[in-house]
Amino acid sequence: MAKLTATGIKAIKAPGRYGDGAGLYLLVTGAGARSWAVRVQKNGKRRDIGLGSAAKVSLADARVKAAMVRSQVEAGIDPVAERRKAAGIPTFRNAAALVHAEAKAGWRNGKHNKQWLSSLETHAFPKIGDVSVSELDGPMVRDVLAAIWLTRPETARRVRQRIVSIVDWATAKGYREAPLPMTTINRALPKQKRSDSHHAAMAFADVPAFLVDLRNKVTVGRLALQFAILTAARSGEVRGATWDEIDLDAALWTIPADRMKAGKGHVVPLSPASILVLSAARAIHTGKGNLVFQGRKADRPISDMTLTKVMRDMGLTATPHGFRSTFKDWASETTGFANELSEAALAHAVKDKTEAAYRRGNLLEKRRMMMAAWGEYCEGAKDGNVLRLAV
Repeated sequence: MAKLTATGIKAIKAPGRYGDGAGLYLLVTGAGARSWAVRVQKNGKRRDIGLGSAAKVSLADARVKAAMVRSQVEAGIDPVAERRKAAGIPTFRNAAALVHAEAKAGWRNGKHNKQWLSSLETHAFPKIGDVSVSELDGPMVRDVLAAIWLTRPETARRVRQRIVSIVDWATAKGYREAPLPMTTINRALPKQKRSDSHHAAMAFADVPAFLVDLRNKVTVGRLALQFAILTAARSGEVRGATWDEIDLDAALWTIPADRMKAGKGHVVPLSPASILVLSAARAIHTGKGNLVFQGRKADRPISDMTLTKVMRDMGLTATPHGFRSTFKDWASETTGFANELSEAALAHAVKDKTEAAYRRGNLLEKRRMMMAAWGEYCEGAKDGNVLRLAV
């Protein structure tokens, strides 16, 4: 039997839940806000479903809406999900696809493009993929991250960043009222062990002997690793190197902006040692394709795991990328070359105005001297540890 009346509800001021019967309630908050909700139960699970503001929905209309909701639940229909569909609010899974489609055009790294969605498919979608972006909350996200926070910390941090970007997008689109409470979520996660280095590096004193072992066998992967060491370049830049980027007469390797991490073209002075590696690569070149270090197919580079596998097969724990740190340590500890030169050689982004101005000067010839010295050191030249004058 109905307990509320249209006249009676106008007199209700105190906060609380006021039942009308059949699961319909008038909810009054401490701030005076008034709304309708119907309580339903299916398969032992109870939930409250909002029916709108009491200022806009009359008692009579609230009773009709409550009856409709109860009928939907009995028929196995989720009224909230149906309401979301009508409003056009996407699930987290669909929102992720929309964000990915918008963002991927600006990504240069194909691997990142592929991993962006696959990490969510593996770690997020099974738990929150079908949740509306309007209802995704902190506890849900915390539980997704907690499952991998300690066992796969780097992956967990990337998944967190991607979830946040999707929810921020949904907030900007008007699908939800507020972003995630990330401060609270972060505090609720266990503390991760700090890693001293993202990429294990070989000590520069070990590089000459390592190169001798590396040259015991001639393969495309081993030549590519030698070239990466001698140029201090990223493995992706080396794997994608083409012959038309190489000017052997000028001893320069010009990497276009679309292949650089910072999106700016980079010129690498080639030492005599690195040119010898190119000559060896040319000798085993099939004559087809433009890639310096060809994969199994002439038009495809070697895979991103090829250089790592070379080192693993040699029983090493250091990584190919770590040789960039090795080069930096050598330049800082055993030479007088200015810090700006080694930073320029590594194509690092520069924030300091003084250092940026320094780079705009004529650094190429100074860098050529430094890369030649690095090549000599790697080849085991006797003067490899001689402290050079700052340039």
